[in-house]
Amino acid sequence: MLGDEHIELRRTVEEFAREVVAPVIGDYYERCEFPYDIVRKMGAMGLFGLPIPEEYGGMGGDYFALCLALEELARVDSSVAITLEAAVSLGAMPILRFGTAEQKERWLPKMASGETLGAFGLTEPGGGSDVPGGMRTTAVLDGDEWVINGTKAFITNSGTDITGVVSVAAITGRGGERPEISTILVPSGTPGFTVSKKYSKVGWSASDTRELSFTDCRVPSENLLGERGRGYAQFLQTLDEGRVAIAALSVGLAQGCVDESARYARDRQAFGQSIGRFQAIQFKIADMEARVHTARLAYYHAAERMLACLPFKKEAAIAKLVASNAAMDNARDATQIFGGYGFMNEFPVGRFYRDAKILEIGEGTSEVQRLLIARELGVGA
Repeated sequence: MLGDEHIELRRTVEEFAREVVAPVIGDYYERCEFPYDIVRKMGAMGLFGLPIPEEYGGMGGDYFALCLALEELARVDSSVAITLEAAVSLGAMPILRFGTAEQKERWLPKMASGETLGAFGLTEPGGGSDVPGGMRTTAVLDGDEWVINGTKAFITNSGTDITGVVSVAAITGRGGERPEISTILVPSGTPGFTVSKKYSKVGWSASDTRELSFTDCRVPSENLLGERGRGYAQFLQTLDEGRVAIAALSVGLAQGCVDESARYARDRQAFGQSIGRFQAIQFKIADMEARVHTARLAYYHAAERMLACLPFKKEAAIAKLVASNAAMDNARDATQIFGGYGFMNEFPVGRFYRDAKILEIGEGTSEVQRLLIARELGVGA
């Protein structure tokens, strides 16, 4: 059961999404333009600082508050929601969890206000889910500087005008069963750090996603994030938390499909009556709502365990798997209910359909989630 503060937050973000985001996001989406004005307003509301302590300019809330905000935003648009999710879960949280006092003081206040976005450079063009085996980016300590070479792919928030820093996972040593991996903070504009043009994407068209390359890119040795050689453990923890957030975003998209479909079923006339009077439509919408309810319970449970400092890897994987499936299934059903109009980008369900598929891929594919669940059960370990 939600407490008063969480209920009020949810109501506030729902109102913001409906009144501020919904009327304009379609135009941003079609022009593949990053919504700086919306991001600025989200920053003013404190959304980027929800789980960041007050001493760093944040709201001093918890990670569940972030999840609730993501769900409400994604009911209207996923580009805006993923911008917030990546900025906080992947950009700010690694610095909060593993950063030095100086790193936190330098970056977190600007991130909490939305003035600066952070990004998380993990995935590589030839690696995909094969981490760390597929990692090729290296960082060599030369005196008091790290020299970074390599390429990262599909990195969200990495090339906006307000992007300030990227946390880059890189091989910093060899030996043993797996290479030594560390995480290094690379500020935007550092010589040797090149940001490619935006990808042309199927969905999330109003968010920023790019390839990054590093050619003899030098940063001070104190830019190491956390302990040397602990990068692999750090990004596993980051991804576990991020999967709960992506599950919340997925639930929001799935709920948005229900909202739009129920409204359309009441208003759309066919054969002399509203299509909502046909049992086939009723059953389809009922199944959609059941998926949302189940997925929401799954991410609530995972978040509860995370906040209680209990093991939650399995629960996060379940939540991400169930919720992303619900989003994809509901987007398909909503498009079917809308018929020809569902294939038109001017209708929200058209965007929902384009945005849903990546939820079964990003931050760990559905196949990876199944592997994680099985291993947590002692199967195939």
